[in-house]
Amino acid sequence: MTVDPALVRALDAAVPGRVRTNEPLARYTSFRIGGPADVLVSPDTAEELGAVLRLAAEHGVAPTMLGGGSNMLVGDGGIRGVVVRLGAGFRHVAWDAPCVEAGAGVQLGRLARDAAQRGLGGLEYAEGIPGTVGGALFMNAGAYGGEIADAVDEIETVDASGRVRRLGRDELAFTYRRTALPVGVVVSAVRFRLRVEAVERVRARMEEARARRTAGQPHGSANAGSIFKNPPGDYAGRLVEAAGLKGVRIGGARVSDAHANFIVNDGAARAADVQALMQQAQRVVWERSGVWLEPEVRLIGSW
Repeated sequence: MTVDPALVRALDAAVPGRVRTNEPLARYTSFRIGGPADVLVSPDTAEELGAVLRLAAEHGVAPTMLGGGSNMLVGDGGIRGVVVRLGAGFRHVAWDAPCVEAGAGVQLGRLARDAAQRGLGGLEYAEGIPGTVGGALFMNAGAYGGEIADAVDEIETVDASGRVRRLGRDELAFTYRRTALPVGVVVSAVRFRLRVEAVERVRARMEEARARRTAGQPHGSANAGSIFKNPPGDYAGRLVEAAGLKGVRIGGARVSDAHANFIVNDGAARAADVQALMQQAQRVVWERSGVWLEPEVRLIGSW
């Protein structure tokens, strides 16, 4: 382990009982892949999160945020240093129609379903998107023409000094599958401004999104969602399929037969298998179509 034992002791004092060393990360990722974290910390409040960030900074350690573990591929060697996974205290939800404030640890799909039941539109495309509100904000997650940026009103952040600060949407920069945030801050909550509509209309759009996702995406095998970003004017899945790569396998990783922009773990895949399959797809698509596919999934940790 590369972490100073003094830092581990300090973290354990700040977040008692929620610090684990040499913790396997596969159980925390939607890919079910990933080596161990030197230290995994699970703060439950903004104050605890601030203390973790401050202690890490004092020891010269840049923490890695795990979020809900979707849309990422953790290396087989795990993650050196401190990994932060927000605890149950970040799963709070407060409704004030047409707004809702959700902790960064809330499951995005569940929030979307609850909003639909209340007749609040603006998140129905997110039903079925894995991951948490915080991760979705960071990635500006979206599908079927909608994205998180459309509904964000403001966010709550915590920095390495422990300061809690709120930022309005005009202080954020949203791009395709990314939200630019101030350096060194972690999102602790997001406030969404939704639309009051008839419950039946919101539910109908959600059912349409669910049907499209069920028909066109893999089910029953661990995956991390879309592997590549869609290039301008085209779709990554179409390019990978046109390159003849559907069903291609390396080790325990396979390009999905249901949707070529998904790689699935058939049960024993290593991160190296997925990475090799991604590289093969990039190379073959480039040779065939002259398009270089940019990963949407984040590759983190030690390889």
